Parts: sequence; structure tokens; C-alpha cells
Amino acid sequence: MTKLWDISPPINARSPVFPGDTTYSQAWSATIGPGCPVNVSAITLSPHTGAHADAPLHYEADAAPIGAVALEPFLGPCRVIHAIGVGPLVELSHLAHALPPAGAPLPARVLVRTYAKAPIDAFDHDCAAFAPATVEALADLGVRLVGIDTASVDPAASKTLDSHQVLRRRDLRVLENLVLDDVPEGDYELIALPLKLTTADASPVRAVLRSLAR
Repeated sequence: MTKLWDISPPINARSPVFPGDTTYSQAWSATIGPGCPVNVSAITLSPHTGAHADAPLHYEADAAPIGAVALEPFLGPCRVIHAIGVGPLVELSHLAHALPPAGAPLPARVLVRTYAKAPIDAFDHDCAAFAPATVEALADLGVRLVGIDTASVDPAASKTLDSHQVLRRRDLRVLENLVLDDVPEGDYELIALPLKLTTADASPVRAVLRSLAR
């Protein structure tokens, strides 16, 4: 029987965002009542709210917005690897136990869990991030998308965004702010499609893992 894991945090007014970024808010444009058969709301949020996919435009001027990137990296086999409690940077040695021997295949998508319990109601200024060399090594192994359960693949205080620059140079896609608390290590199908936002630097996704057919 197929099993689904929802790896997206809830999105509401308490959802943490980077300091200075736009917090989630919602206002009702219409409510059910005499003369109105529906509820309709307007929402305001950063496209980096909750589980999200960064576009190349986020870290490179005049690069592709999220609505122009290919969908294939966001859908297909992936491997979840636990590196719980490591930091400040996830090194390749932290992932080595779940990587294949030389010459063996690795799914094109790798998601890394660093939290025992992801902080869905508070921003973690000390969140773990990828060492740039780790992203390089995963790209060398054929990985096309990397994901992490923290707010960024770079340290929160970084001004150089070294791991984002590896994503740019190696043309990798990325998912951030996942919730992998209940997901065992192993291989799954990832479904995390971004919206077709034609000018945006990122998009929220409803990220889901599905058990592989046996």
C-alpha cells in the first residue's frame, strides 16, 4: 500500500521567515452571508515561506524565475539522509553512510534531515547549512536537486551564499524549509512542484514523499 509523508510545514501568521522578509497575512475579501455565497481571501507572503523552491533568480541577477525552470528535478526518486544534530555545516562525511559505493547509482534528488524536531514556529538563526563542497560532491554524483530541513542551504548570517553559488554554477535545483521529522532514511518518490510564478525568485511547494512501489 502506498504511503505518503507530508514534508511541508504549516503556513500561517506564525510561520517563521528570514528577519526582514514578508510574514504571512490573510484578509477576507468576501464572507458567506446574505448576498454572498462564498468566502474569498487575499494572502500576502514571501515566496520563501514554508517549504519552497528557490529560483536561479534568487541568487543570480537576470537569471530564470521559478516559473521558467524545468519541473523534472522536483518530481521523481529521491534519497532522505539523516545528519541530525550536525553543524554548522553538513559535510560530505555526515552523509557518507547513506551514499552508494563508487559506480553505484544515486537518486537524482537528495534531502537531508538535520533536526530531531524542526522548529516550525520560530526562526533558527543557528540552523545547519550545506558546506559548499558537499553540494559540489553531490552534483558530481549526478544529483540534480538538494533539499534541507532548515531555512537555507547557507548559514543564516551568510552574505556570500557560497552553497547557493554552487547551485548556480552546477545548475542544481533546491528545496528549503522541509519537515523531515517523521521520515526514515531511505528512498522515496518526491513530489514538490513549484507554482508557475513567471517573475518570482521562489515558490512555496507542497512537498510530499511517496513510498516506492515494491
